[in-house]
Amino acid sequence: MDESGGSTGLREHEAPLDAAERAAIDSVPKGLFIDGAWRDSPVALPVLDPATGRTLCSVADARPADGLAALAAATAAQADWARTPPRARADILMRAHHALLADADRLALVMTLEMGKPLPEARGEVAYAAEFFRWFAEEAVRLDGGYLPAPAGGSRFLVTRQPVGPSLLITPWNFPMAMGARKIAPALAAGCTCVVKPAEQTPLSMLALAAILAEAGVPAGVVNVVSTADPGALIAPLIADARSRKLSFTGSTAVGKLLLEQCARTVMRTSMELGGNAPLLVFDDADLDEAVDGALAAKMRNIGQACTAANRILVQRGVAEAFAERLAERMAALPMGRGTEPGVVVGPLIDADAVAKVERLVADAGRRGARVLLGGQVTDRPGTFYPPTVLTDVPDDAELCHTEIFGPVAAIGTFDTEEEAVARANDTPYGLVAYVFTENLRRGLRVCEALETGMVGLNQGVVSNPAAPFGGVKESGLGREGGSVGIDEFLEIKYIGVKV
Repeated sequence: MDESGGSTGLREHEAPLDAAERAAIDSVPKGLFIDGAWRDSPVALPVLDPATGRTLCSVADARPADGLAALAAATAAQADWARTPPRARADILMRAHHALLADADRLALVMTLEMGKPLPEARGEVAYAAEFFRWFAEEAVRLDGGYLPAPAGGSRFLVTRQPVGPSLLITPWNFPMAMGARKIAPALAAGCTCVVKPAEQTPLSMLALAAILAEAGVPAGVVNVVSTADPGALIAPLIADARSRKLSFTGSTAVGKLLLEQCARTVMRTSMELGGNAPLLVFDDADLDEAVDGALAAKMRNIGQACTAANRILVQRGVAEAFAERLAERMAALPMGRGTEPGVVVGPLIDADAVAKVERLVADAGRRGARVLLGGQVTDRPGTFYPPTVLTDVPDDAELCHTEIFGPVAAIGTFDTEEEAVARANDTPYGLVAYVFTENLRRGLRVCEALETGMVGLNQGVVSNPAAPFGGVKESGLGREGGSVGIDEFLEIKYIGVKV
């Protein structure tokens, strides 16, 4: 690998890509992005195509010393970036917004190759990522404070908000560009520098984003990206270092808990977007076509590999059979294949472990009495594919009702009363999102208010929006990303008492 972030040269192991695919992969820098420069690493991290299992390329694999170098760069750049006028920061974020949209086809192709999602979804994710830069460009110039007299007189209270400081941002593989944008954009808007650790399965999208941010005018050291195959070894010393003042993590609840324990040692500010176990409730007065559309969106976005995916579909008994048949018919018609193929809707899962997990969960549900209405068996083809699957009569004690499926499996159970539906929906340590389908407005509001989740989709299967606060309660996380409150995660409140 050269100093410009070029290829390490493992072509003999790479997938046979067409010219456009090869050009897209070759266009992405492969080094560590530290202090505005691309750096080499003595160790290579292979990036695989989940549709074939073959190696696309290799990127630099950071060691703990590289992580500390990135933190040093972020620390050195912090004061100047915090002093940069909000309008100047906003202008950089807007340039990044426009650059992402202008380069959407290349970025989407890179994402599809390394992660597997179909190209239309990848293009949608690039646009979604771009919106975070536009939204927080607008928020950067609206940071406010307060001024008021002391109740007893004699002084004035000034309240201001200042950047928390160098921030560690850890992003997942399932939305490799959007989750980075959702963290980087508010951090930069608030005046924070950052060290970004992308998921080891999908580093290319983040490396491509780093290059775009540099071209947009982000100063050296403000954004640093370190890819690694050993995240624990890289992140632990960064969390222990007093120069790190903020951790934002998206990933599993188990890993989030470990990171929270480490952050407690330095009382580091944290925001956590963790696992989910989303219930989707369909009442007997729902518009069934709308409910099926919503369930399909909530279940099959990103091949079911989303923390917001409908994990437990609970349908009122009177319409359960009709709903299941319609959903199975729609899912059976979804073309499966490599995400770059025209018309494909169901791409591969991220890796073999993901397929094995889905197989185990489906088998467990079957042993406990669930009925397979569609799919249910892995396909005999290269890559890590699992077919769209619909299970009915799924009992509450099935393992898939208590853990994220992260695959294209719709697990349907039934309920009789509103009270039962709410109680079963809330019977989980998770509380990220829920979905409710009913034509009764009063019922809809009652149920939405009773559900123990940070977000609810009422008669819609997608809730994510840069202008809305994203996050959960209970073991699904801490804090919010996006919306008018998203920037607050990167700001500290300072009170100044002034004698008069």
